[in-house]
This record gives sequence, structure tokens and C-alpha cells, in this order.
Amino acid sequence: MSRGFYIGRFQPYHNGHHSMVERIAEDVDELVLGIGSAGDSHSVKNPFTAGERIMMITKALVDFDLVTYAVPIEDLERNSVWVSHVQSMSPDFDVAYSNNPLVIQLFREAGVPVRQSPMFNREVLEGTEVRERMIRDEDWQRLVPEAVVEVVDEIGGIERIQMVSESDSNGQYDANDR
Repeated sequence: MSRGFYIGRFQPYHNGHHSMVERIAEDVDELVLGIGSAGDSHSVKNPFTAGERIMMITKALVDFDLVTYAVPIEDLERNSVWVSHVQSMSPDFDVAYSNNPLVIQLFREAGVPVRQSPMFNREVLEGTEVRERMIRDEDWQRLVPEAVVEVVDEIGGIERIQMVSESDSNGQYDANDR
């Protein structure tokens, strides 16, 4: 049995992530999805909590013939020990999947095999584009699995991201300015 690891912020989980998981499912029996920046939420870049992202992923993958584990991974500002941090938070895995050059380098330096996958319509299927469409109340729903639309609706995600993106008299809102 083989187990892979795929990390992302999943803000939100979108069709590009979904295509990547579909591709990974051809290679492994089980997949750990690392929910990166797990402690961040309620901002334009990270509007959803780790728990909400786990709901999105779990519901979106329910029909996959793949055992999955969603594991929150809090940020660690020390790249040299990041892989051991990830490994301490996750079930053991045999191979990591990423297209992020830093993540690839860190896993390789730690002796973890890394596989890359083609990007899927990257100019549209990326979190920033999905979030910007949510803020502008444009068509974002077709960029994510239906289960993600349902979770975003359930949690009031559109209202949240629109609210945290608004400016006040001092300019763009920043959670660090609280």
C-alpha cells in the first residue's frame, strides 16, 4: 500500500486541486491532504478556517475511490525544519506531490520523493482568481466542485470574504491592524 501527501492552502479547494487529487489517485492507495496555513482565516488571502477547508475537501472527495486524511498544518517560519514539522503532524507517507518549487526543494533535501503534476488551467484555476470572483460577486461556482459551493453557502463564505475585503477610511482592512 502506498500513501501520498499533497499540501495546499485550499482557500478554497477548487477544480485545479480536484484534478490534481484525481491524478494522484492513480498512483497511491491513500492520500494525506495537508491543510496549509491552518491557523489563518477571515482575511482576503485566507478567508476560510481549517475546519471549513476540511469540510470542503471531505465533501468534494466523497465519491473518489481513495482513502483520504485531511490534516491541518500550521505555518512554521523555519524552512529548514518544515518537512519534519509536516511529518510530525501527518500519518507516514511515501511520496509528496507538489508543483511549488520551495516545497519540492524542502522535501527533496529531507529525502522524500516528490512527484509533480501538470497544472490544470492554472490561469483561471487558482485560489486568487476564485477569491477575487467571490469578492466581485462574479461566476466563481464553476471553478470549484459543487460540494465546495454548498459549504461556502452554508458558512456564509461570500458575505465573509466581501466583508473582510472592504476598505475603511484608513484603506484596505488588514487583520493585523486589529
